[in-house]
Amino acid sequence: MADDSEKRPCAGGDCSNDAGTLQCPTCLKLGMKDSFFCSQECFGRNWVSHKAVHKKESKVGFYNPFPNYSFTGPLRPVYPLSAKRTVPKTITHPDYAADGIPRTARSLLRPNKVELLDAKAQDSMRTVCRLAREVLDVAAAALRPGITTDEIDEIVHKACIERNAYPSPLNYNHFPKSVCTSVNEVICHGIPDKRVLLDGDIVNLDVTLYYKGYHGDLNETYYVGDRALADADSVRVVETARECLEEAIKLVKPGALYRDFGNVIEKHAKSRGCSVIRTYVGHGINSVFHAPPNIPHYAKNKAVGECKPGMTFTIEPMVALGKYRDVTWPDNWTSTTIDGKRTAQFEHTLLVTETGVEVLTARTDSSPGGPVPMPETAVSS
Repeated sequence: MADDSEKRPCAGGDCSNDAGTLQCPTCLKLGMKDSFFCSQECFGRNWVSHKAVHKKESKVGFYNPFPNYSFTGPLRPVYPLSAKRTVPKTITHPDYAADGIPRTARSLLRPNKVELLDAKAQDSMRTVCRLAREVLDVAAAALRPGITTDEIDEIVHKACIERNAYPSPLNYNHFPKSVCTSVNEVICHGIPDKRVLLDGDIVNLDVTLYYKGYHGDLNETYYVGDRALADADSVRVVETARECLEEAIKLVKPGALYRDFGNVIEKHAKSRGCSVIRTYVGHGINSVFHAPPNIPHYAKNKAVGECKPGMTFTIEPMVALGKYRDVTWPDNWTSTTIDGKRTAQFEHTLLVTETGVEVLTARTDSSPGGPVPMPETAVSS
């Protein structure tokens, strides 16, 4: 969150006041972070001189790469992307790190077989999931109005390297970054770029690490600034998504059917006036980033199979304020709601035990974020 006690000068050329939280909207679109004004009146008075800054900054090369695309909401990408980050050769790389092709997943002799991990492999999953939680918490602690999603990507990347781990998203099927940053109407797979996060945004950070042959995967949606916390709809969709994951995890135990998780998720989402995205699913995860089984999050799905001790998989419901259908930007990654309304997601990697479930990516007492009270206006069952 922003530190309200931090003093900064007003960007008005004729003004000696301290700036407030008002920022020039054109500067924000260009990825400029320091154009704060003390008031709307001051901004208007200085507009003629201030807009010269936009021409200067435009020469730097910030741009929307898809100017003719019909975006469903107000969010726009801000390019160019930063250069691909590198991982030291001393760190174990997954098979797709060099050319983007995850061969192990594609070469499974029995593509629908669910792997049951032995005790050693389970301990490996515990380790990588603990490290993934640490990295997500480091990134979440850095969130504030004014930071770019590319800066978050750099933080995640460095935190992975510090733990001798590879950031699993990097070059997975050619994804260009080390973390997914999904803002406002973006459902998932948002590519970190030069756009600054604004007071009032919500953002999902999806972190996966590859450490000593195993992947650990989790994500959470966070409020950016006090305006997000004050927006009832933002709180409703974020807290509903959080609760949907919690309700589904309660069902996990040996013999639980994959198809039943979606029933409880959609029932709870609808009780809050939200919908559940259907395109994306939870998945098995172990030495393979995305493995069997698939775990749908919507009701009355046709998933076949049941939980067995030794399975590790994710549940990661995506919940929207509006329609559940999605569209993908021309970057072939960024998925947004079809109506441009906000969406939120939460994910844990889970281990099925003999008696129930172990949440391998569980929050700690020091984890940033966490639940906030549901607004009184939220729909209830």
